Amino acid sequence: MRLLLDTHAFLWWLDGDRRLSLKARRLIADETNAVLVSAASAWEITTKFRLGKLPGAQDVAADVVGCIAAQSFTSLDITVLHAQRAGGIAGAHRDPFDRMLIAQAQLEDVAIVSDDRVFDDFDVRRIW
Repeated sequence: MRLLLDTHAFLWWLDGDRRLSLKARRLIADETNAVLVSAASAWEITTKFRLGKLPGAQDVAADVVGCIAAQSFTSLDITVLHAQRAGGIAGAHRDPFDRMLIAQAQLEDVAIVSDDRVFDDFDVRRIW
């Protein structure tokens, strides 16, 4: 199975945070699954850290690539097709990070690991 981590799921995994569901923890820990972290999450983490909204994410913000590699996860770059899809997604949800994750999940045919039910309004599989 291929999984795309929402930003909070990635951070909660790194922190061992119990808010990450048991199902999500089991799937992420399963070495037969490919776990992807989007460039959009790197953008979100570093932006929110800079703005003071994620003060505890200093180490992650300083080395997102290293944190992804240390977990044997795979980074998912943003392509022109991803950007085009994200910009064209209908709906009122305005969060650019979520819109990119939705576009990537759709185009890459992966499930999003997230507790955010907003993804249920779009054509993606959400695991929690």
